[in-house]
Amino acid sequence: MLPRLEKPHLQRNKPPNPDKDTKQAILHSHMNTYQFSIKQFFVLLPLLAGFLGGCSLAPPLQTPKIAPAVGEFKEEKLWVPAQPADSLPRDAWWTLYADNELNTLQQRLIANSPNLAAALARYQNATAYNEQIRAALFPTIDAKASAQRNRQSEQRPLRVLGPNSPDIYEDYSLSLGLTYELDLWGRVRNQVASASASEKAAQADLESARLSLQAQLADYYLSLRGLDDENSLLNDTVNAYAKALEMTRARHAGGIASGLDVARGETQFESARSQASQTLAARALIEHAIAALIGEPASTFAIPPQRVQLKLPNIPAGMPSTLLQRRPDIAAAQRRIEAANADIGTARASYFPSIMLGAVFGYQTSQAGNLITTPNRFWSLGPSLLLNLFDAGQRQAKVAQSVAILDELAAQYRSVALGAFQQVEDSLAQLQHYHTALEAEQAAAAAAERSLDFANTRYREGAISYLEVVSSQTATLQAQRNALAINTRQLRTSVQLIRALGGGWIMTTDDKKGDKNQNPAQNDGGVALLAPQKAIATEATSATATTISSAAASQ
Repeated sequence: MLPRLEKPHLQRNKPPNPDKDTKQAILHSHMNTYQFSIKQFFVLLPLLAGFLGGCSLAPPLQTPKIAPAVGEFKEEKLWVPAQPADSLPRDAWWTLYADNELNTLQQRLIANSPNLAAALARYQNATAYNEQIRAALFPTIDAKASAQRNRQSEQRPLRVLGPNSPDIYEDYSLSLGLTYELDLWGRVRNQVASASASEKAAQADLESARLSLQAQLADYYLSLRGLDDENSLLNDTVNAYAKALEMTRARHAGGIASGLDVARGETQFESARSQASQTLAARALIEHAIAALIGEPASTFAIPPQRVQLKLPNIPAGMPSTLLQRRPDIAAAQRRIEAANADIGTARASYFPSIMLGAVFGYQTSQAGNLITTPNRFWSLGPSLLLNLFDAGQRQAKVAQSVAILDELAAQYRSVALGAFQQVEDSLAQLQHYHTALEAEQAAAAAAERSLDFANTRYREGAISYLEVVSSQTATLQAQRNALAINTRQLRTSVQLIRALGGGWIMTTDDKKGDKNQNPAQNDGGVALLAPQKAIATEATSATATTISSAAASQ
């Protein structure tokens, strides 16, 4: 029996070719060697990546030191630990002033403020950018499909399918590709670290913007209520001066008082009216500023005038070291140092080659009907390396630029931290001195009221001229207005102190241990509340023109 021949038509058309068989054997041997090398590479690749995976060219992170270190605020020397009734809540520190209108305005600020919305958008932008950079840690997979009808030149070298190939042909392809960068030098990881730190800095900027707007709103509101108190005082004064002027005119008509007394009374009356109108003008501007701050038209916004009793809260100052943890602007400055430090590692990584892994698999044919078939498939797999051999010092300049940016941000961090200490010390000093000034001014106002009583009595008895009454009236009104102004400044300074300390925070207190030198970080965040040894006035001064009214009625 004859042996069966496989594909005899091939044997008839293509007789055996020893030279070609030898060449194919050699080519096959080379392909096996190449495939073995590729396999070896992919086996050794995880080991190499694991060995160099922790490599980072960023320098060790060092936060600038604020020297010399301080253990207490200088302006706290007259303050002693106090036990609060409750803790100061985060995001609601303004409730310590016990004013419902202020609470409502703060809620409207959070909901409608355009400035806060812009800060939130900046934070969202930083978050989105961080997600973009973080995507580089993972492979990129692309799908590509194309359907083209082409005409090739008749004189094109190496024409498709040889010189007898058609001038017009179709090209259909479908492929899937994967690329991945081996982060052997930490370039991608440092980019991700920089973007993450920048996102946290933007988040701190958002908190700083919110705290700033909340403090500004509280400051505006306290100023407005201070003007309400002052306007109420001036209205009472105008009424008292009107009664005094009416009596002086009656005395002049009876021949008891001179025309000069009437003129002086008219001067006092009109001057008080002018001061009241000026106060209303200042109040209108502050009211409009509040409207713009909370995102509402000034034309439709109004806060009814009202005299309210605002309490001056006891504010926990704590230790100076904790200030660096509370302030969002300091936190933002520190995060930017972290980002700049990582950027140095990214710049240094440019001295080393970039290694990319690539893989492509797909189908290509000139006939759309049989695209996905085995003969039409194609693929490629392997690494690629790119190394810049000469750039005329560009990489060196980028590294130097990154180092300079880090130095700049470190200096800015120290500036922000030192400015924070200054703001706390300023507010503490002002609170203490305003407390003393308020006591003195209240005593001065009481003395001026007694002087006005004496002047009215002596004038009624004919012992003095009306000039002394006018002088006493002026001194009394000025002392009362000064007392109201100092009380308002004291309340506004308390807002600035809260802002300087970083806003509200959650704290726990130990009723048995009220040591202000205790480290909050070592006692579950406990912070000792501080209050002055002499009780600070906790309610707004209720200076009125009662004495003036009673004196005018007795004339």
